[in-house]
Amino acid sequence: MSPSFATETAAALEGPAWLRAEREDAARRFAAAALPTAALEEWRYSRIDALDLDRFSPPTPGVAGGAGAAPAEVDALLTALGPTAAVIETRDGRLAALRVTDPAVTVEDLSAAGAARCELGAIAGEPDAFAALNRAFAPAPLRVRVSEGSSPAPIVVVHRLEGTRAALFPRILVEAASGSVASVLEVVAGGGSSLVVPVTELDVADAASLGYVHVQLLDEDAWQVGLQASRVGRDARLTSAAVAIGGDYARLRTDSALVAPGGESRLIAVYFAAGAQMHDFRTVQGHLAPRTRSDLLYKGAVANGARSVYSGLIRVEKGARGTNAFQANRNLVLHEGAHADSVPNLEIEENDVRCSHASAVGPIAEDQLFYLESRGVPTDVASRLIALGFLDEVIEHLPLPRLAALLRAALAAKLERAEALEAGGAAPGEGA
Repeated sequence: MSPSFATETAAALEGPAWLRAEREDAARRFAAAALPTAALEEWRYSRIDALDLDRFSPPTPGVAGGAGAAPAEVDALLTALGPTAAVIETRDGRLAALRVTDPAVTVEDLSAAGAARCELGAIAGEPDAFAALNRAFAPAPLRVRVSEGSSPAPIVVVHRLEGTRAALFPRILVEAASGSVASVLEVVAGGGSSLVVPVTELDVADAASLGYVHVQLLDEDAWQVGLQASRVGRDARLTSAAVAIGGDYARLRTDSALVAPGGESRLIAVYFAAGAQMHDFRTVQGHLAPRTRSDLLYKGAVANGARSVYSGLIRVEKGARGTNAFQANRNLVLHEGAHADSVPNLEIEENDVRCSHASAVGPIAEDQLFYLESRGVPTDVASRLIALGFLDEVIEHLPLPRLAALLRAALAAKLERAEALEAGGAAPGEGA
């Protein structure tokens, strides 16, 4: 993907003049920037050096998304949720279907003619070249607004990725107005052997409450380099959850900025990598104002020859007195060939704060296994029960509890496949 090709293709995408100008600027920034490498601390342990952008093609200008059959897993999620406030479906980054049933919710396709100007990237910024790439190539950035008041039913956003060796760039901005209450489920599914670079921005205004769940169901050959960023206002509440099941190499960076007193964020994630998968999580809990609170719990398991990486930072800015922040990452290593890295960090520039972190990587505890075995539970069944119970601490705290049973079943099925692979002695190959 040469710099000149990137600039020309971005300029050809649809949209009002302001969006086309932003795309061209972002394409130029991407062309001038270097792709990250594993030599950088933020990308340490990653597979980023194995990525060859020339293998992928960006979206074709002028090709609109259409309605197609959603993956079965997505249908099951929608059924489990029950009534919804809105369902938004994209195909390869373009709006394919939209149904809004709650008058408090509005959805705007920013690539449509006459779309109002939007400050894309005001929350997420551009922490690396991939964010600039998304800003240049997102075919149809979407803005979802929840007006003041309560929207009891969830808003569902489904990104169906059907390209082959494509570079795909879903982008969505969710704005929860002052005093509003809302929940959002965002699903990324499919992808084939493509590269997916999703960017999601969550703007939680003063006294608002937002629950957000990101479910990653990518195909086993797909790569993801994602960014999810939030801004939490005065006395506002955010619960942001990530569930990672699919993908070959799947990375998600989550940045949460508490920008006014009284703001709170809770970041949780559950992930299970098997075969030759790699799940990579990076988080930043940013405290920019006094008397803010953040809590993080990421739990994952690795099986066969899979790997996981967690690197988290609690950052307390000057002036953010009264900060209360906690960060915990715990990993279960199920097989000898699997590996997990956990790197928590603190960066504190203020006094009168309370910050701590915890990290653990290890196999199933022998005393837990013995306890179940001594009561007649077969070893393989006992191991499975312990692993699923370990992950369930996150599942039971999802802001959309109706998803819990379905996700438990998906994790249990994947664990059975991982055990079968291990018993068969097959050596999983590395992804590309």
